[in-house]
Amino acid sequence: MTQQHEETMTREPDVETYRRQPLAEDVGAVGETDVTSLSSGGSRRAASLWPAVLFLATLVTTTWAGALHQGVNLLVEPARWMLGVPYALALVGILGIHELGHYLVARRRGVDVTLPYFIPAPVFLGTFGAFIRMRSAARDRATTFDIAVAGPLAGLAAALVALAVGLRGEAVVVHGGTTPASSFLFGAIYTLVTGASPQEAVQLGALAFAGWIGLVVTALNLAPVGQLDGGHIAYALLGRRRAALLGQSVIALMVAAGLLYSRHWLMWAFIAWAFAGTGHPPAQHEEPGLGRGRAALAVASFVLLLAIVLPWPG
Repeated sequence: MTQQHEETMTREPDVETYRRQPLAEDVGAVGETDVTSLSSGGSRRAASLWPAVLFLATLVTTTWAGALHQGVNLLVEPARWMLGVPYALALVGILGIHELGHYLVARRRGVDVTLPYFIPAPVFLGTFGAFIRMRSAARDRATTFDIAVAGPLAGLAAALVALAVGLRGEAVVVHGGTTPASSFLFGAIYTLVTGASPQEAVQLGALAFAGWIGLVVTALNLAPVGQLDGGHIAYALLGRRRAALLGQSVIALMVAAGLLYSRHWLMWAFIAWAFAGTGHPPAQHEEPGLGRGRAALAVASFVLLLAIVLPWPG
């Protein structure tokens, strides 16, 4: 999701950011975070502490954000910090499971990667997401695909559990709340769990709200653009040139939807463009491509994207 440097087909890339997992809702601007170079021994030892430090910092900022959702400012009432813990644990858990999906598959496929780097942020959500870094290149497009698709699927599973459990007792119908019908998948889960119409706005509790944010994160990451997970999936499925053309077309469609339908799409377009990078770094071997099974899963992942971003009918 951040810019990657192009490498030759015969040389493994230097340490680089594989992908960054942004949060797309209620974030005014998404910045890029550079992590200390891992080239020297001293830098490696120092950098090895960053995942733990950033994880703890993100727990603090998301706890603050969770309490703020409950109407409590911890800067004024720090003793009430427990109010923010359910949201913090749920959201950080969803993001962590997403990254763990990438990490475990990468290690299994022989790709050297770091532990996740979380990005704390003093904003409404408390974080800008997380990312992992690669120390070696993927062997082929199938390896790239396996690593890319594992994160969104793992994160989606966690988000759906949080959403379903949270909706059981937390959702209250209010004016001006979140409308489940804004997403087909959200509307389906809401109707299945509560039996109520998804057209009414509801006030989501901490767990359900974290689950909804998890769906948004999954959708944004599955966009077939540049360095997003969907961009890696598109590259693995289509190759570099056609994947780049698809990414440009998707951003153009987002802009058009923003001008003709809803300005929210302009925000999506900007975030996708900001995290797109300049091009997809190649795997060590461009061939062979994906087999039928992986190709079908790639198409299914984009269908899942549509199920999240398209509204409930009616």
